[in-house]
Amino acid sequence: MTQTETIPTGAGDARITWYGAGAGARLVVALGHGAGGGIEARDLQALAAHLPDAAAATVALVEQPWRVAGRKLAPAPKALDAAWRELWPALCAPGLPVVAGGRSAGARVACRTARELGAHAVLALSFPLHPPGRPERSRADELLGTGLPTLVVQGGNDPFGRPGEFPAGDHALVEVAWADHSFAVPKRATTTQDEALGTITAGAARWLADLPS
Repeated sequence: MTQTETIPTGAGDARITWYGAGAGARLVVALGHGAGGGIEARDLQALAAHLPDAAAATVALVEQPWRVAGRKLAPAPKALDAAWRELWPALCAPGLPVVAGGRSAGARVACRTARELGAHAVLALSFPLHPPGRPERSRADELLGTGLPTLVVQGGNDPFGRPGEFPAGDHALVEVAWADHSFAVPKRATTTQDEALGTITAGAARWLADLPS
C-alpha cells in the first residue's frame, strides 16, 4: 500500500511516499534522493518494492523541498540537513526504529544527521566518497562518523568512489559489480540490470534482518 504525505518545512513543502509493510513492520527505512534526481531512481524504487515483504520494513521515500518545488539545483548541504531534521518527526510517527538512508547526496545527509536524530542505523547508497577524479577530497569522515551500524551499497565502477577506495571501518559494504553511480550496468557487463538491482535489494534485506531490534 502506498501513501503520500506532505510535510511543511522552513524551505517549503517536502514529501514522503510511504510503502507500508503492514502490521508486522519492524522498521522504517527512510531514503532520500540525490542532487541530480528524485525518488524515481532505480535503486530507491527497487528497495521500496522489495523491503516491505523481504525485511518487514516500511519504506519512506523522501523528496526534499527543492525537488518538490520543481527546482533543478539542490541547495547547500546545510539546507538539506535542516529540511531532513524537520522531516524526522514524521518519519518517526509510526513508532518504529528508523534507519536513515538515501542515495548519493541523500546518503551524505543521512550520515551527517543520523546520530543526533537518534536513527537506528544508516543505509548509504552510492555514497559519494569524493568528487570524480579528486580522491584527495575525501568525505570519509561523514561516513565513518555515524557511530551507528552502517551499510554502504556501492557500484563497482562508481567514479565517486569505487568499493576498494573505501577506508576500513565498522561499516559493511555490498559491491554491485559493473555498476556506475546510478547503478546502471553497461551492455558489456557480465551481469544484467535486473541482477544488479537484485544485489542491492538482497544485500539491504540481509543487513536489515541482522540489525538488533
